[in-house]
Amino acid sequence: MLRWLIGGGREPQGLAETGEKLLELNGHTQKITAIITFPSLEVCEEKNQLILTASADRTVIVWDCDTGRQVQKVSCFQSTVKCLIVLQRLDIWLSGGNDLCVWNRKLDLLCKTSHLSDTGISALIEIPKNCVVAAVGKELIIFRLVTPTGESLEWDILEIKRLLDHQDNILSLVNINDLSFVTGSHVGEMIIWNILDWTVQARECNFWDPSPQLDTQQEIKLCQKPNDISIHHFTWDEENVFAAVGRGLYVYNLQMKRVIACQKTAHDSSVLHIAKLPNRQLISCSEDGSVRIWELREKQQLAAEPVPTGFFNMWGFGRVNKQASQPVKKQQENATPCSLELIGDLIGHSSSVEMFLYFEDHGLVTCSADHLIILWKNGERESGLRSLKLFQKLEENGDLHLAV
Repeated sequence: MLRWLIGGGREPQGLAETGEKLLELNGHTQKITAIITFPSLEVCEEKNQLILTASADRTVIVWDCDTGRQVQKVSCFQSTVKCLIVLQRLDIWLSGGNDLCVWNRKLDLLCKTSHLSDTGISALIEIPKNCVVAAVGKELIIFRLVTPTGESLEWDILEIKRLLDHQDNILSLVNINDLSFVTGSHVGEMIIWNILDWTVQARECNFWDPSPQLDTQQEIKLCQKPNDISIHHFTWDEENVFAAVGRGLYVYNLQMKRVIACQKTAHDSSVLHIAKLPNRQLISCSEDGSVRIWELREKQQLAAEPVPTGFFNMWGFGRVNKQASQPVKKQQENATPCSLELIGDLIGHSSSVEMFLYFEDHGLVTCSADHLIILWKNGERESGLRSLKLFQKLEENGDLHLAV
């Protein structure tokens, strides 16, 4: 079951604005494993916005964004489709399971690879030169799409290269800018890659200790549980990559090529999803049911006890947990030039918070295993809007008299 939050082709409405449920899409029999929108090409007169959902029931369903109607279902998969990607420039989409398939908008299968792995493709991204990167176990596989030409009307997908630099299964794969993409593994390795020649630009294997004293993989495995160092999610801005590593949050500066801030125990359980907010702020959610907001600060700003400001104070929800915001070790504090300070908790879920959507003008929507979808509003902004509406109403009724 999928609850649709945003009307296709329109400004965010429904739940993102008022909490109202717009549509409920029922069609899958097991959990949804991937979801992506498929916009129309700009040159097309008919704007037909679609949403694609994949499920553990080994199907992909295409939905109409405006009506919620099920357009078509693809049921020919031999394994669970774990990831979807749209190449809008070519008006095609790709599905990743035990193999990689290429489809057009009409759901015709254009081409596919041979069987790649029993574990399947865990993530897909698009890179230049009609190429895609697939994470398959501990390998990255570069594929190139061959588009129809005057000599051949057939599509094809060719394996170009395999990158074998990770020591364990890759959990995260994202583009961070026009020049780089980043991968994160089950044992806490982060590698930043050149997007054009696929070479390693930087590598970080010591997230759990910005002052590394452990030199070998064997020592790391002896002192760390795998779940404590798995990289579950990335987000980024122009200067930094933000990584959700086990229960912690780490900020890696792209220019300095080092960790500049961390919260080793940002949550009591694994961090599942993070996103960058304005004003050097970060939001994270966890298996422990918590949603927390952080601010990246220079160390010289921490001489005095900080007063909660910014995003948390505006929203007016939750409380500040001072203990969770304290540095874990004095050694770590001295090793990093910046600090991630907890500025607020959003308390409302009773089970694992799987992910969230942030709308700059409308608030935050969190989704949890407790079957609740909660809409959080910016308290300061909403108060200002209410005041504005009040003055407009008074003016319309002629009750507003301005002093000269």
